[in-house]
Amino acid sequence: MIAYIKGVIAELSPTEVIIETAGVGYRLAISLNTFSALQGKETAKVYVTEIIREDAYDLFGFSSKQERTLFAALTSVNGIGGATARMVLSAFTPAELADVIQSEQTSMLKSVKGIGPKAAARIVLDLKDKIAALLSDGSIDVSPSAGGGIATADKQTAEEAISALSILGFPPPTVRKVVSAILKEEPGLDVQQIIKRGLKQIK
Repeated sequence: MIAYIKGVIAELSPTEVIIETAGVGYRLAISLNTFSALQGKETAKVYVTEIIREDAYDLFGFSSKQERTLFAALTSVNGIGGATARMVLSAFTPAELADVIQSEQTSMLKSVKGIGPKAAARIVLDLKDKIAALLSDGSIDVSPSAGGGIATADKQTAEEAISALSILGFPPPTVRKVVSAILKEEPGLDVQQIIKRGLKQIK
């Protein structure tokens, strides 16, 4: 079982990273949180979860152990697979997700693509006590995430871009993550430039 991979970031996109180590390139599916954490870096240590099925062998990568812990918790819920769990972790930071589950905000969970009313209810029912235990033993840190914020000068532009992309039908939590990542990489973009980049990155 692979615990983590440490090496050179050969390729990086909002949905996957290729880490090269010892001459081998490992392709890992990632969340927008991990994408944001890896941006601008040449090397990385990525924590790994393997999902093996009869027809596929998938690797999911995480910039932190707590995100991997939440991924494992989400995929333990009946009907929540790796792809859906990754969508949830792209919509919320670990601290935000813990709060959403603890406060039973099923409406927030339903805003994530692939999560309907029944799935949202199952996540809250199955994970509320588990999240409380993880918070208690320190496996999940609820302090604000370092980095990834939008500079004050870009906040108004960011809100306009987020509003426009949301009107186009994309989930607001996902849009906010993408716009934040875009402005972290290229501060000072105008609304149109952000929207164009966002349309290419949101999947």
